[in-house]
Amino acid sequence: MNSLIIYSTTDGQTKKICESIKNNSIYKKSTEIINLNEAFEKKIIKYDRIIIGASIRYGRHNPMVYKFIEKNKDALKNRKSAFFSVNVVARKPEKSTPSTNPYIQKFLKNTNWQPNKLGVFAGKIDYPSLTLLNRSIIRLIMFITGGPTDIRNVYEFTDWEGVKIFSQELDEM
Repeated sequence: MNSLIIYSTTDGQTKKICESIKNNSIYKKSTEIINLNEAFEKKIIKYDRIIIGASIRYGRHNPMVYKFIEKNKDALKNRKSAFFSVNVVARKPEKSTPSTNPYIQKFLKNTNWQPNKLGVFAGKIDYPSLTLLNRSIIRLIMFITGGPTDIRNVYEFTDWEGVKIFSQELDEM
């Protein structure tokens, strides 16, 4: 199985999840990981399986994710495909599945694409590495939503066992 994993990340957590998916796959030797910007130049028709992972920042996925999917919709429909979203909202159990996560539901509606497999993973907040403006905005969002607000800390919410299971389920597609 010749696979391509495409990621759109803001702070690197989505790329880290993609690397874990690859490393946990029985197809890791025939899997390539690339940034979304590189994917626009790639001929994705040579791959048997396409996996796209995208992070959320301020309530939305990178607009280029939508452009990529629109540009490659036929190729995606004719291959095994998967999509996963990385967002801090998924830290809450009631919003941690594709059917309950608002960003996945919005994504499916906006793209009119039905991947074979969907996933959602909680991301990470690294307050010390954020700019003052981003730190302030994210802290306010966390305050409103009951999340962590101590700007001296890093909070990683990703369920790595869940990522491993997702990778195994992808192998069964």
